[in-house]
Amino acid sequence: MKAKSKLLRMYKVFSLALLILMQIYWYKWTRKSETEWEKLWSSIGKRFRTTLFELEGLLIKIGQFISIRSDLLPNAFIQELQDLTDKVPSSEWSEVQRILNEEWGSELSKKVVAIEKEAIASASIGEVYKGALQDGSIVAIKVQRPDIQSIVHSDFRTLSILVWFADRFVPIPKGFINIKVLFQELKQVIGRELDFTKEKDTLLYFKERFKENEMVKIPDVHQELCTSKVLVMEWVEGKRFNDSAAVEKLEISRQDLARRLMKIFLPQWLEPGMFHADPHPGNVLFTREGRIILLDFGMTGEISKKDAVSFQSLIESILAKNYSKAVECLSQLGFLLPEANAGTMEKLLSEWMAFDLSQLKDKDIVALKLELNDLIAALPIQVPTRFVFLGRSFMTIEGIVRNLTPDEDLLKLGKPVFTEWLSSQGNKWSFIWSVIQSQPLFKIFHSAVEFLETPRKLEKMKETGQRREFRFAIYENRKKQLFQLFMLGLTGAGLGIYIEKTLIMQLSAGIAAIALTGYCVNSWRLGKWLKYMPEKRR
Repeated sequence: MKAKSKLLRMYKVFSLALLILMQIYWYKWTRKSETEWEKLWSSIGKRFRTTLFELEGLLIKIGQFISIRSDLLPNAFIQELQDLTDKVPSSEWSEVQRILNEEWGSELSKKVVAIEKEAIASASIGEVYKGALQDGSIVAIKVQRPDIQSIVHSDFRTLSILVWFADRFVPIPKGFINIKVLFQELKQVIGRELDFTKEKDTLLYFKERFKENEMVKIPDVHQELCTSKVLVMEWVEGKRFNDSAAVEKLEISRQDLARRLMKIFLPQWLEPGMFHADPHPGNVLFTREGRIILLDFGMTGEISKKDAVSFQSLIESILAKNYSKAVECLSQLGFLLPEANAGTMEKLLSEWMAFDLSQLKDKDIVALKLELNDLIAALPIQVPTRFVFLGRSFMTIEGIVRNLTPDEDLLKLGKPVFTEWLSSQGNKWSFIWSVIQSQPLFKIFHSAVEFLETPRKLEKMKETGQRREFRFAIYENRKKQLFQLFMLGLTGAGLGIYIEKTLIMQLSAGIAAIALTGYCVNSWRLGKWLKYMPEKRR
């Protein structure tokens, strides 16, 4: 990648970020109306989307991640990014051929008998070509895009500067989201995608995990032909879930096909281990026999044992309609901010779960989605950084299932799948206990216990709030004192220069330098404390 091209990318990203920042601060300064703010965020979203498509590469993936953060970003902005797809024009065949020769260390004819020169699929990181090996096997050859590593590294340098700036000077939205942690997680995920040997290992992990499951088809890998930039897999034929004609030709019903999809992804979300983080319609297909095909394991996430237990309890509680327990699980997972009222959240969750989506028309569903986004933004909830990729996976599969069975209740459809999985884990008694807890008699007892505990909880909350206010005041007073000392040092240094007294100038400059260092350190500690404050309060 040429230096001029790198500088142009950096210039376009920086200029976009600066323009957005200036507009936001101008609207804050002039106190624009809510309608004008919506128009601004919509125009920012359009400009952002246009820039992403123009620059391609890593930035399209950034846009995809941003598009699922309706809990943090305005709805007008999110709307413009909803259907952002990772599709870019394919590279010149000569460039692809050069990479294949470099990676295999020999001419193509020694590895493959034939290869189509038109890419079957082309995304920001890699392109897929159809080929045939000497033994007659038809294969899918995934090749890393030319110069993509240089582009990604350049984009990450640019983004790291923006993250540093935003972390220090931009007002962070509710929930004190740690954008630095999110950025590091994104770097790790994209870093794994750039190394095809890691994708090969992940594919083999999933192949081993589902080896006993006849419903799942994961392509075989020709490991002797795989490198860090080339991945050679068995060619598999499948249909997309949005192909209605192909779905109707299946011997199984739409509901059964949806349940099969749930059976494959539910364990990934609820059991410790890796999950597929990018199951869009191009990566999840089905065969004529109704088997589910999983492709592209470049983007994956991981569930810890502790989070897996909490997610399991959450779904148990929702299916058993034990919403007080569900709210407790959401709090444990970090989805509720400290100021969230458990009773209010329980009532909202109960009303939301009782809503019948099948009664809505298409236009009403769109309107409902927009209202839900606004509701999420207004409520004291957040998506913890570590669950961004899990949320992406869940929302993508939910969209496929809803499109497949538009008239079905998602909870009713998924309940037998969950109970079957629960029985296979030997945890059916915990589900029964959840059902018992949701019964009126138990809820009366639970409410009485909560009532008796309320004074102690309120006192603890009051004490915690006072401690936090006191600590915040200490940080702010230190900053004020150090700033005053810094200004005094600067004044003294100026005076020393004016009266030509080197000793006074040097001493004052030293004091100013020490004060400035202390101010920066204190500001950093305050910022760190504010960002992790929700976790400390929990």
